[in-house]
Amino acid sequence: MQAAKIVRHRIQRKSGRRSRETVYVITDLTSREASPERIAKIVRSQWIIENRLHFVRDTTFTEDASTVRTGHGPDNMATLRSFAINTLRTAGHANIAADLREMSYDGFRRPLDLLGLA
Repeated sequence: MQAAKIVRHRIQRKSGRRSRETVYVITDLTSREASPERIAKIVRSQWIIENRLHFVRDTTFTEDASTVRTGHGPDNMATLRSFAINTLRTAGHANIAADLREMSYDGFRRPLDLLGLA
């Protein structure tokens, strides 16, 4: 088991504000396998997932504000949100929020067209 300390430096694009964050990671990779480059690649790959899916679910679907909290409800809603995002991306849509608004203009036909069911 290995532990690593990662110090991140960021500049916010809109405000230009600089920040620094220190995080610690634990891995079961051996010392030979856990090179700094490999750990950085693994950490960055997690951010790709965060930015492509979780960020969209949080901002477009306001997932963090959801009041669905019992039983299988949260997992089911997360699955439906991910399905919607992935279906739009597969169809070539890049701006999920704008494309959801466009779909809502004709809510009985456009989503079915997207799924090939119309």
